[in-house]
Amino acid sequence: MNESPKAASNPITPELLEGFDEESIAALAQRLDDDDYPTPFEGLSDWHLMRALAIHRPELARPFVHLVDQEPFDED
Repeated sequence: MNESPKAASNPITPELLEGFDEESIAALAQRLDDDDYPTPFEGLSDWHLMRALAIHRPELARPFVHLVDQEPFDED
């Protein structure tokens, strides 16, 4: 897979997640790192896709887990 699929055009399915390899997850991570999306929803879709990969394919997503980690915050 040369370019990672976009979650906005594809539902996140087990088949989609299995289609990822090191090259395609790196492309997804680069898009997230660049954060240059035409709409916030496209960025959010990629974030959800990376999060699903981190859960279901942790061996593949491990180098990019920082892109989905959330810092705890105090609401007070």
